[in-house]
Amino acid sequence: MDNLRLIFWELTKTCNLACKHCRAEAVEGNEPGRLSTREARQFIDSLTDFVESPILIFSGGEPLCREDIFDLLAFAKKKGLRTALASNGTLISEKMARRIKEAGVSRVSISLDGASASTHDSFRQVKGSFELALQGCKNLKKEGLSLQINTTLTRYNLRELPDILNLAKDLRVDAFHLFMLVPVGCGLEIANSAMVSPKEYEKALNRLYSCSKEAPFHLKATCAPQYYRLLKNDPQRKVSGMEALTKGCLAGSSVCFVSSTGEVFPCGYLPLKAGNIREKPIKEIWEGSELFKTLRDPDLLKGKCRDCRSKYVCGGCRARAFAQKGDYLLEDPSCPW
Repeated sequence: MDNLRLIFWELTKTCNLACKHCRAEAVEGNEPGRLSTREARQFIDSLTDFVESPILIFSGGEPLCREDIFDLLAFAKKKGLRTALASNGTLISEKMARRIKEAGVSRVSISLDGASASTHDSFRQVKGSFELALQGCKNLKKEGLSLQINTTLTRYNLRELPDILNLAKDLRVDAFHLFMLVPVGCGLEIANSAMVSPKEYEKALNRLYSCSKEAPFHLKATCAPQYYRLLKNDPQRKVSGMEALTKGCLAGSSVCFVSSTGEVFPCGYLPLKAGNIREKPIKEIWEGSELFKTLRDPDLLKGKCRDCRSKYVCGGCRARAFAQKGDYLLEDPSCPW
């Protein structure tokens, strides 16, 4: 049985921004059908059923828009769970940063989609969001919290990648994760204009990998399983720790996604439902889902991925295959191999 290491929990779809690439298609106000506080606490409690409890990442939307966020974080802490927070950073004042620290959050990730206000604000569609996010980062560092920057790579910010990495260095981050755009949610509307070509994609991964050898923080590519082909095929690099245990696409094998209404998916970008926590406990879904079992077997892959010698360390992005080819087992269309 594959161990569940990370759960990305869409605590709410509510958000104060309107990002062009948003997977969640964020809404204003409380969305119908959202898990109640009682149901949310029951879900958190159920995670202790695992032999080794997964890390619970409070995401959204903007999780800080949910009124009971700190009650739920406190409950998770009481249950002995490790928690992380994925935010756009605009609401993290000094007071908010202090509350996040007191809630026992292990790490906070802030999304920056450009090295300048013009690029970031255009993508997030709210003027001033860049400066607010930067201030949020500084407030978190002031409290001594572990900080991660997430950047979604598109044609809009491709040339700014070196500057974004320098900005991450200036902010003294602990980690930088580069996300490759998956055409779901609002991202469908900009896929043709925003997605980088397979050649540009590969070039960006190589640049990131080169930077990872000298950067003062941990670098990782997300929704970019080909990055692990580069990492594990480099004879000069000794792979150890979590890098040695992981592979490219982790959807359904090490991670899963729980929506604001309790639906369980392999990841936030692959809209195929494995179950609902309102109907079955998460442990039962994780262990019994036929969808998850299929995703855990690289020998079931089709197309170019089936014959690729790197399929056991990469596996291709199953979400991009589904979004662009209609079959989650087909080859990743962003891979140039």
